[in-house]
Amino acid sequence: MNFLNKMERKYGKYAIHDLTKYMIGCYIIGYILVYAERAFDQSFFQHLLLSPYHIMHGQIWRIVSWIFIPPSSSNIILVVIMLSFYYYLGITLERTWGAFRYNVYILGGMLCTVIGAFLLYFFHGQNELYSLMNGMSFSTYYINLSIFLAFAMNYPDMEVLFMMIIPLKIKYLAILDVAYLLYDMIRGGWGTRTVIIASLLNFIIYFLMTRDYRKISPQEIYRKQQFKKAVHPQMTPGGSRHKCAVCGRTEKDGDHLEFRYCSKCNGNYEYCQDHLFTHQHIK
Repeated sequence: MNFLNKMERKYGKYAIHDLTKYMIGCYIIGYILVYAERAFDQSFFQHLLLSPYHIMHGQIWRIVSWIFIPPSSSNIILVVIMLSFYYYLGITLERTWGAFRYNVYILGGMLCTVIGAFLLYFFHGQNELYSLMNGMSFSTYYINLSIFLAFAMNYPDMEVLFMMIIPLKIKYLAILDVAYLLYDMIRGGWGTRTVIIASLLNFIIYFLMTRDYRKISPQEIYRKQQFKKAVHPQMTPGGSRHKCAVCGRTEKDGDHLEFRYCSKCNGNYEYCQDHLFTHQHIK
């Protein structure tokens, strides 16, 4: 987070504001191409796919053109609802984090996706890459899912209408999505796993960076143990909680006895009222 703070102070002025609007605009263009492809029986999307082989052979536009491939849906009403939902999530996250951090999150997910595609290509080649992908293509589907997961981390108790009827807290929907992703990763091959991990790497990094690791640090654990010993001293062998370090009397020797700790002694030494001011301080 300190690194992001420094980067934001230096490059924050270059952040793209309302980035979600541009993403939704790309999806709308993508849906127009979908319907045009069906109407004219043409293969527009084949020239937009993220293909490292074609990129290395001169089709540089494929590095960014794949973001025009929208989430698949044949129902125009569902498309409008989905785009409206993702627009709300994106705008809310940008207002929560700021434009620069939101840019880093989204563009970082896209960059990781491109890197993942090239890693698959270099390790397996183009022909084997298609078999590993098993009909899948690198798209913004999982990047959109990373927006939803980040929103769920920031607003876990917000309620949404699941299936437009059932009110559910958004954290439960996020848990279901994570479970489905794990199922896909176990069931799918390395192509599927690479697509998921690369697209969600921005969320994984964000999740790890926002954890409070001080709670599990050795210094913090030791400090808590010492604090508990000081605030809740252990019981004496006789079952009493107080014992004078001079005479050895406890609260069981009389209800009139009072015990206090000495602030001038090095250590947790307790004295009865008869020896609190007369004992020799332990240094």
